[in-house]
Amino acid sequence: MRLKGSFVALVLFDVAEQIELDRLREIVGAAPPRREPSFRHPVPEYVRFERPPVVEDADLVEPSTGEKFQCHIKYYDYGVVCVVMELPFESDWDGLLKLSSYWINSPELEVCAAEALGRRLGKIQKALTDPYEQRLSEDYYIVHIQDANSIAAPALLAEHGGEIAQIVRGESSPLSESERAEILQSSMSYYPSDLLVAGWTAALVYDTAEGAAPTMQLLEYANTQLLEFRHYDNLLTSVLERVYDAVEEKRSWFTRWRMARQAHELNALRLDVTELTERTDNAIKFLSEMFYARMYRMAALKVGVPDYRTLVERKLRIAGELYEFMMNQYHQARSFALEVAVVVILIIELLRLVGK
Repeated sequence: MRLKGSFVALVLFDVAEQIELDRLREIVGAAPPRREPSFRHPVPEYVRFERPPVVEDADLVEPSTGEKFQCHIKYYDYGVVCVVMELPFESDWDGLLKLSSYWINSPELEVCAAEALGRRLGKIQKALTDPYEQRLSEDYYIVHIQDANSIAAPALLAEHGGEIAQIVRGESSPLSESERAEILQSSMSYYPSDLLVAGWTAALVYDTAEGAAPTMQLLEYANTQLLEFRHYDNLLTSVLERVYDAVEEKRSWFTRWRMARQAHELNALRLDVTELTERTDNAIKFLSEMFYARMYRMAALKVGVPDYRTLVERKLRIAGELYEFMMNQYHQARSFALEVAVVVILIIELLRLVGK
């Protein structure tokens, strides 16, 4: 069976707290925002990005192996930049297995993506709000097979399920029957001629170019969410460690008095993370029963978004409990200070009376 399609590498970077998209469009000369993603199936108007990412074309990416990847860069308003590199292919299943396993396991595309981003950061600096010195990154790979009408999805799974499982895992060797079955459970189709099989590091999309575009966009969006929750998790972990150290210090009246400032800083961060989380969540809207909503939930589950979200929510709850504890400590110190002040005033008044 001859296959035609493209191998797509998504390398995402968390570069800032926010990117001002309107200002960025002026800097890079990007076109005005349009309705994205362009869904193939009938969907309500609000199943769209609230603020579509800015897309900038970039130079071809040429790794040391000589291939030429088409490249464009997408900027999301919540601070994530995605470098998209695409390599068209035409081969049989063996050739596709070799191509996908090589690039999924090679670090070279990540290096190329970092270089492409580095060449733009200076140019777009004015559009970044609170840029990060250390940037988290995430990578994901999509194998898109375009000849969607040549064979139905059920037949494709039956005849080439083993190869599909290898592609999703990035493996060059056949997998066990149990592993193959586990991978293929994460498959979805809307029409008999389309198929998505998603994994934690890669996915196979079997569809026309038009039909595959929104599916690939949802896979990308799931990975932007994963990257954001990883950032929030790291941030909260670092802050909570400092707060624990402060709380565990030998308590005195002065340390309790200082807790008000530390508590307000912790609460401000907690509110900031909550606001940023909601903004990321609300970047795209779904109806709960819709096919694309179910597709997104499956993809998000596979890449680990719910796991990191749970970690972040747990740490936010801990931050809230610590805030209450620290404020109680402060109020106790404040009450003690007021009581001491009252006693001192009484003593002064008594001394004045005795002096008379």
